Amino acid sequence: MEFLNDMALFVEVVKARSFSRAAESLGMPNSTLSRRISELEKGIGLRLLHRTTRKIEPTEAGQLYFERCKRIVDEARLAHEQLGEMLAQPNGVLRASLPVDFAMVYLAPLIAEFSRLYPDITFELDLTPRQVDLISDPVDVVIRMGEPANSHLIARKLANMRRAFYASPQYLERAGLPAQPADLAHHECLRMRGSRAHRWVLESGSEKVDVDVSGRFELNSVGMLRRLAALNLGIALLPEGIAEQDVVSGTLCRVLPDWHGSSVSVYALTETRLLPAKTQRFIEFLRDKLEDA
Repeated sequence: MEFLNDMALFVEVVKARSFSRAAESLGMPNSTLSRRISELEKGIGLRLLHRTTRKIEPTEAGQLYFERCKRIVDEARLAHEQLGEMLAQPNGVLRASLPVDFAMVYLAPLIAEFSRLYPDITFELDLTPRQVDLISDPVDVVIRMGEPANSHLIARKLANMRRAFYASPQYLERAGLPAQPADLAHHECLRMRGSRAHRWVLESGSEKVDVDVSGRFELNSVGMLRRLAALNLGIALLPEGIAEQDVVSGTLCRVLPDWHGSSVSVYALTETRLLPAKTQRFIEFLRDKLEDA
C-alpha cells in the first residue's frame, strides 16, 4: 500500500507549495520526495502539480485529489493521536487565531485559566481580524465574531454577545440625547463594515425596529469603534462587555437604555470535525465559559 504513504507526502507538498519546504518538514531528501510524487502521478495517470521555479500549484485534478487525500490523512493521523491521548492530558502546541478586541476583553482571562488546567499545552496566538486559510496557515482553530463567511469550514457556536448603544458625555452634550430609536437617524453613527452597516436593528422585549443610520466612520475593528466613541465622534453599537470599563470610568454612557442591538454570534471555526484533544478541549472550555456572557 505504498500509494497511501505517497498520498500523505502529496498533501504536505500542496500545503507547503514547495518541494524543498515539504522535504524539510518531512525530514527527507528533496530528490526522494520529488521522485515519489512523480511516481504517484504516473500511477494515477494524471499530472497533479504545476511545477515552476517559484512555487508549486495543484492542477484541477490535483486540487480534487488533495481535498480527498487530506481527509484520509487527517483521519489516519487522528486515529493514532486519539488512541494515545485517551488516557493522557492534552498536549502539544495549540495554534489559534483570535479577534483582537474580543481576545483582550473576553478571552485573555479564559486562556489563562485554560492554560492552568492543561499545563502540557503551549500556545501560539495570532490576534488579527483577517480571514485565515485553515488549509495553508498553521492554525488549529479560528475564533470569530459574526456569521461565518466560509461555508466549507466547520463552525461551532460559542456564544451570543448582546450589544448596546454608547456615546461619550461630550458628544451627547453637543448632539443631544436620543429619546427613541428613530432619533439615531439624525446622529453620527460609528458603524462596523458589512452588509448591514447602514441599518441597525433595535430590540426591546418583543418589539423590534430597523433604523437607517449614517456617519463618517465605517470600519472593521470593535476596539477602534469604542475608541472613536470615547473621542466624542458619535454613537457606537458595541458588545456590552467591551464597553463595560468605559461605562464604569464615565468615558462612555449607555444610550437608549431600554433598547439593545441584535446579538452577535461568536464561533470557533475548524477545517475538520476530527480534532486533536488539545483543540477539542479548548473549544469546549470556551463554549462552557462564554455561553452566559
